[in-house]
Amino acid sequence: MQPAEAKKTLKLGSGMLQQLLAFTSLIVLILVFSFASENFFQFSNIVGILLSTAVIGVLALGSTFVIITGGIDLSVGTVMTLSAVMTGVFITFWDFPVWLGVVGGVLTGALCGFLSGTLVAKLKIMPFIATLAVMMIAKGLALVISGTKPIYFNDDPVFRKIAQGSLLGDLIPGFTIPNAVLIFFLAAIVAGIILSRTIVGRYNFALGSNEEATRLSGVNVNFWKIVIYTITGLFTGLAGVLIASRLNSAQPALGAGYELEAIAAVVIGGTSLSGGKGTIVGTVIGALIMSVLTNGLRILSVPQEWQTVVVGLVILLAVYTDMLRRRKR
Repeated sequence: MQPAEAKKTLKLGSGMLQQLLAFTSLIVLILVFSFASENFFQFSNIVGILLSTAVIGVLALGSTFVIITGGIDLSVGTVMTLSAVMTGVFITFWDFPVWLGVVGGVLTGALCGFLSGTLVAKLKIMPFIATLAVMMIAKGLALVISGTKPIYFNDDPVFRKIAQGSLLGDLIPGFTIPNAVLIFFLAAIVAGIILSRTIVGRYNFALGSNEEATRLSGVNVNFWKIVIYTITGLFTGLAGVLIASRLNSAQPALGAGYELEAIAAVVIGGTSLSGGKGTIVGTVIGALIMSVLTNGLRILSVPQEWQTVVVGLVILLAVYTDMLRRRKR
């Protein structure tokens, strides 16, 4: 076996091992909480877990692209909120058709992603600082545009069905899986195809593995960085539409902290913070782990403040594990 082939095989094996460990952790959590409480492994609670995973999961899908490049996007939480608010403005205030309002909300996220990518690629601002600035801008705009008040969709039941309706329930009576869950898994399939089967995914990994070598090979690094941040924005905008539909309102003060949970899901799923490594399957597993952990602690009546402590420790453990993997490589 040639050295390059051996290195590739080792990298693939490491990625599969990380996914296996994450999946094993998910199964262990489910078993522990199932034995600890008879209310955990009930159909209604499992559906609730999947529903709570949908929003964080879609955010995490978008964050995966940026983190693979070795960057970070701290703005996804507040950009999600701004996208939800703009969806409310389009549908409720401007009387746009629902489909057009949804497209407008998703494109709002894409525009914010484009801005972040431009700041990082063109102005050479560190991703941490650039996305922090966009986070503050999005947070302020959400409050200004909404007048600091929630925007309700009570007059439009169609919009509510985007997340809370059940297409499967209509097709198979009694099998009520919310549409938000289906959208999440469909988005995961699309993200997986983009990352593994397109030129975007190829350059995504190239940028994270060795940006300078990619530049010297003739690739327009700045262009592809902007594209990747814009894709992250598209997924963030979709998350904004989902959370607005789920709550049947756009809450302008909501969103802070979602970016940390999304990043945690990505890292738990095996994506390296140093870039060049990651999978969509791992991110989906990471998002499910976060939701199962939060739901299980809530069912066991663990106080909210201690739930936050546990989630923080899990994030710390995931980041430390990533550091150990990097040292071994």
